[in-house]
Amino acid sequence: MSWAEVYPWSAPEVGRPVIRQVYDQVRGAIHAGALKPGGRLPSSRDLALRLGVARASVVAAYDQLLAEGYAQGRTGSGTYVSQDLSGVLDLKPGSPAPEPAPPPMLPERAHGLAEITARAPALDPQTFSNGRTLMDARAQDAWGASTRRALRHLSPAHFGYGEPAGDPGLRAAVADYLRAARGVVCDPEQVIVTAGAQHAVDLAVRLLLKPGDRVWLEDPGYANTWQALLAAGAEGVAVPVDRSGLVVQAGVAQAPDARACFVTPSHQFPLGVAMSMGRRLELIAWARSTGAWIVEDDYASEFRYAGAPLASLQGLDGGERTIYVGTFNKSLFPGLRLGYLVAPRPLMQAFAGLRRLADRQPPTLTQAITLDFMESGQFAAHIRRRRLAYKAQRDALAEALARRLGDVLDVDVPDQGMHLIAYLKDGRADLEVEAAALRNGVLARGISPLYHRAEPRHGLLLGFTGFPPRAMDAGVARLAAAIG
Repeated sequence: MSWAEVYPWSAPEVGRPVIRQVYDQVRGAIHAGALKPGGRLPSSRDLALRLGVARASVVAAYDQLLAEGYAQGRTGSGTYVSQDLSGVLDLKPGSPAPEPAPPPMLPERAHGLAEITARAPALDPQTFSNGRTLMDARAQDAWGASTRRALRHLSPAHFGYGEPAGDPGLRAAVADYLRAARGVVCDPEQVIVTAGAQHAVDLAVRLLLKPGDRVWLEDPGYANTWQALLAAGAEGVAVPVDRSGLVVQAGVAQAPDARACFVTPSHQFPLGVAMSMGRRLELIAWARSTGAWIVEDDYASEFRYAGAPLASLQGLDGGERTIYVGTFNKSLFPGLRLGYLVAPRPLMQAFAGLRRLADRQPPTLTQAITLDFMESGQFAAHIRRRRLAYKAQRDALAEALARRLGDVLDVDVPDQGMHLIAYLKDGRADLEVEAAALRNGVLARGISPLYHRAEPRHGLLLGFTGFPPRAMDAGVARLAAAIG
């Protein structure tokens, strides 16, 4: 029986590269056992006639098979199926195909990581989605000017590798800004440039913790921080939050030997409360007495609407036990993907080394644009304008909610941050409202899944920074229709 009779050869289809189709058919014949290891491949002329293609297409397909090790050439004799495939391809012509292999067993951790994506909120710009920002025309023009200047002055540094911890100029500018605006105690070499707050948290998790370590986490708290801890094999200890922030004594009672505490003291996520000075000092005292670390996620510190921004926890601590985390993705725009952490001096080199292993370095051009934007004074001006604009957007949302939904929602208007919480009255389930709102084009996240051990409250997390005041009333009208 000839090679032509034992395999269902077919003429190439229109619309697909002919060489690739010839290659696929010959490789398929090898895998099916029609062409066996050591056996001679059909001549390029014969196969071209069989398939109705140009001989050059068959020659090119054979060259690819030779390069990949499917075939071997013998001078003056032709092309043969590689002998190296003996014992690997043991099918005989006409034999049934083997049973498909069972799907690979996923590591236990992979299942949990896959669920993170499945539970992630929608990314499309639906009304009230959280974390969105607005840049006015002045900021956009200034950003464009910074971009053009950075492109005009491209240095050799942009065409090679840079420092893993970030551009020295940007690190110095960030240190100056944090000292002045947040009371952070740091020098430029302590600043590590990251892709954002979540990246900084992930670096801290990997550097500070080993599997089995116990870690204090806010309850309710930011889901991505919880997931980062669980992915690293650490044990999250749910510490309740009240109107004064993290209840430090509850953490001490549950896990006095915890290795670290991850906290959002300036604007607790999701409840929006600020950590009191007494609690801050309690937390620092606990960390110093036990040798634990504090990771301060200051993700929305720029946007305080009643008085000056609160001083950082790191500044109170003097940088001794606190890793400070901040981000440009909230103060400028999420697509920038640029943030930073401030490492205690004993951890500076370790953080820089881990940053290098993660993805080698931050992008040099993005850093250059951001540095120019800061040095030109545009960053500070943008923040001042955004505080006023976001306050107006917050007030417009709160007023519309009170007017249209005051009978079913209890609105907690925050002094800081990028979202507010509207608590549901009369025992309504927030996830049911979330699903109904989503069908109506509104992203109103239920907060009950963010609780762990504490009794969950049912409320809706509504972002206001990404939408102008005029959009609030229409969005609330759609939310009201969804609630019914």
